[in-house]
Amino acid sequence: MAKKEAKTDFWVYGLLTEADIELEPQGSSIKEINDALKTASKAGSGKVGFPEFVGLVKDFLLIIENKADVAKHVKRTKGDTISTAVKDVKDCAVNGALFYGKHLAKNTSYNKIIAFGISGDQKQHYISPIFIDETEYYRELPDVESFISFNEENIEEYYTREILEEETDYDKELHEILKDAAELHEDLRNYGNLKDIDKPLVVSGILLALRESEYKNFSTDDLIGEDTVSTDGDKIFKAIASNLKRSNVRPDVKRDKILSQFAIIKDTQILNEINTTLGKTPLKHFTEFLNHRIYRSIRYTSSSEDYLGRFYGEFMSYSGGDGQTLGIVLTPKHITDLFCELLDIQPDDIVFDPCAGTAGFLIAAMHHMIAKADTEEQKKDIRQKQLHGLELQPYMFTIATTNMILRGDGKSNLVNHNFLKESPGKIQLNGATVGMMNPPYSQGSKKNPDLYEIAFTEHLLDSLVEGGRAIVIIPQSSLTGKSREEKAIKANILKKHTLEGVISLNKDTFYGVGTIPCIAIFTAGEPHPEYKECKFIDFREDGFKVSPHVGLIETEQAKDRKQHLLDVWFDRIEAESKFCVKTTIEEDDEWLHSFYYFNDELPSDADFEKTIGDYLTFEFSMIMQNREYLFESDYSREV
Repeated sequence: MAKKEAKTDFWVYGLLTEADIELEPQGSSIKEINDALKTASKAGSGKVGFPEFVGLVKDFLLIIENKADVAKHVKRTKGDTISTAVKDVKDCAVNGALFYGKHLAKNTSYNKIIAFGISGDQKQHYISPIFIDETEYYRELPDVESFISFNEENIEEYYTREILEEETDYDKELHEILKDAAELHEDLRNYGNLKDIDKPLVVSGILLALRESEYKNFSTDDLIGEDTVSTDGDKIFKAIASNLKRSNVRPDVKRDKILSQFAIIKDTQILNEINTTLGKTPLKHFTEFLNHRIYRSIRYTSSSEDYLGRFYGEFMSYSGGDGQTLGIVLTPKHITDLFCELLDIQPDDIVFDPCAGTAGFLIAAMHHMIAKADTEEQKKDIRQKQLHGLELQPYMFTIATTNMILRGDGKSNLVNHNFLKESPGKIQLNGATVGMMNPPYSQGSKKNPDLYEIAFTEHLLDSLVEGGRAIVIIPQSSLTGKSREEKAIKANILKKHTLEGVISLNKDTFYGVGTIPCIAIFTAGEPHPEYKECKFIDFREDGFKVSPHVGLIETEQAKDRKQHLLDVWFDRIEAESKFCVKTTIEEDDEWLHSFYYFNDELPSDADFEKTIGDYLTFEFSMIMQNREYLFESDYSREV
């Protein structure tokens, strides 16, 4: 038994280390805590008692009590509360953790205590946190898979969201952004009569013009709407041209192509006439709105949040479905960041996104790479040389370029080309080591097999250097091989490239679109080995949920779930097959967790007893209703 307990202790210590949390085993160097533990015997004798680990993170006292056997995780009363009986406190992890938490709440000055009852090992386990305050009131919290939410960086946010059930500053900021997006959308429609396709162009153009205010070349005060020589649109357009030049956007043909998209600002008459309701031109109104509400958030944020992408997504959500008609499915921020983490992106990588959209992947990659860079020269190279993208739609290309400029990358290698018409050999000359992609959805057919999402994936793999890493987010149906053409593409991929694994995602990842997505990860240029084991992961429970009028939002479980996913993906821990299946594959398989999953959990004695009890109850009920013929037994009618 002691050996099993030690194994659990080592595993828990590893989780603490990974989360950068330092707790002390079997006691505390803090006198107040150690003195309280001198009377913390679980037998109630008033003698010494020690939890497995105890310590402070900021002003939170963390306590951990372990058991090796998951059957000894928790014992509950008939009223479903945690039992405080001495035997249960001694035998069960959660009961023991609650005991120590209450004891320290009563005998120390600490009033924010989180006690963890933990049982099992890295493959099969339960980690149950309980919050206890100075009154000894306790509240059971959702189970976790790691301690990432409880380190110095995250514990205040966890406390605010999960315990106080209040919004964090990030949540409040997000709500403000969404509110502003909705308000701006209405204004663009009401005062500008703008089509949905033109709204993000006006927004992004004004944001570029506002950058020139830093150089005293543009000001909202310049927009007076009555200048017969130069309209407000002319002034904004001139500022856009100046900023594109200042940002060193090259070659000239690229800069000219972007400028041509922004011509709508100076050429649309209604935007440049004084509106009687506003008392100013719509352009001045939009510019003041963006300057006060949005511009500084985008300009000075250190987050990889794709603000323009978020705005564009909000505009499209009001547009009656044009985005889906065009096959545009904008990638949420938590997915763009997850891509970088799953590939363990490095500062010397060269990243290629052939369907750049609003440049969300490139922005996330830039931030992750720069965070790992050692020198300013390396950071400069990342911005100017190591980010490549293609975008077919001219207006999306313009928005993507603008977004990159706003993030400090004026020389991003974005090109307004059709990826499928580009030769993989030519693209390979860029030396891309990483490919990231969210291709157009639902465009492929038997007549146009090149437009299948899996066809885009093959083209991306062919475009990377040998040994390059590719990661794509595509509909799950793409990996089932439902058509003959898609099956052939899957077979061809395995001849030239290696599938590393597939991660099934939350059905609401693309909220409002109706697509159930997954992430597929490959190694390019290396034929798939016959006996290679791929990982198939069920990550549908990702800690994100749909909030009315907001969309998909992050809950406090999201950090913990992502950490568990990364631990499993990088083989830091072993997971149950209900989360991850490792298996060899065939080209005709459905490359999804649901296809390979089998239940490898052995039923406990309690499960067995419950099943037998349910069966006997059902059998007795049927016999009492004279339906004993349902059972293969020689029951007498005289019973």
